Amino acid sequence: MKCPKTITNALSLANKVAWLLAVGLVGALADAEAAPAGGTAPWAEGDRSVHDPSRIVRCEGRYWLFATGMGISSRHSADTVTWEPGPRVFTNAPAWTAEAVPGFRGHFWAPDVIHLNGRYLLYYSVSTWGSQVSAIGLATNATLNPADPAFGWVDCGVVVQSRRGDDFNAIDPAVMLASDGRLWLVFGSFWGGIKLVELDPATGKRLDTNAPPVGLAWKNEIEAAAMHQRDGYYYLFLNWGLCCRGTNSTYNIRVGRSRLPTGPYLDLEGKDLLRGGGTLVLDSQGPRIGPGHAGFFTREGQEYMSYHYYDGDRRGAKTLGIARLTWTAEGWPRVEFGGPPR
Repeated sequence: MKCPKTITNALSLANKVAWLLAVGLVGALADAEAAPAGGTAPWAEGDRSVHDPSRIVRCEGRYWLFATGMGISSRHSADTVTWEPGPRVFTNAPAWTAEAVPGFRGHFWAPDVIHLNGRYLLYYSVSTWGSQVSAIGLATNATLNPADPAFGWVDCGVVVQSRRGDDFNAIDPAVMLASDGRLWLVFGSFWGGIKLVELDPATGKRLDTNAPPVGLAWKNEIEAAAMHQRDGYYYLFLNWGLCCRGTNSTYNIRVGRSRLPTGPYLDLEGKDLLRGGGTLVLDSQGPRIGPGHAGFFTREGQEYMSYHYYDGDRRGAKTLGIARLTWTAEGWPRVEFGGPPR
């Protein structure tokens, strides 16, 4: 994969040493490999102030996620339980963002990350509130470990862009590598719903820029989609409702499935997601209000779903949640907490 050689964030030697000491990796990397005993659900502790979390990926003994924030925020953990803040991806927003999205000031939304062909690919949203003028960009890194000499984000520019009048909004990217080696990017929100494009695994960019995005789901209030593949099905998770209103948020996570990545996606009742279908996976429960932005990872053979919610016990603070992802005999997902509410 070749991108312009623009290093967007690299740490000084002093900062690298400080980071190593802070996470206890000097002479103790083996300890970072340890996981909680006995299959305990990885409930989030520590710095879990996260909105729109990416999937959780592993690098050199630590787990990483990325989230909405100035320059794209990050968190890392040795065990997926206790989280600590990591470095921001961008010190300064890539130059192209100002032209593509007038008024953009460096507050990136809803990133997603995947490890592919020896590199980490980070997709991110560039937009402003209430606007369809948006773009999805791509940055890559050889490692997520800031102390590694190879560390440094390289911005690769635009992947998908939307303008006024398009039937989609280029925000909320989520990437999935299928079992056949094809790479897919699902995205979208208001202005046309959830869309899909195929990516080139060699570049991380669109495979065919002339092919229009494929529609997968539509509803008046819809966004934050993610794809998951299991037992011959492609599952499309997405959010209904409204985010970003603290305890007044109405987000809830829905799902449909298809035998093909391009759909049609049907819910448990057989209703097409393009016609308002969507089986409920997770809704507000007690103080966990407005769950959204599902991501998926596997640890020790168990699947988990990460998401954010607004904590009713902390005045609606944005909060990282993690739950076990299990499946019915008919192949439909459900979440299990099995521990203290987080």
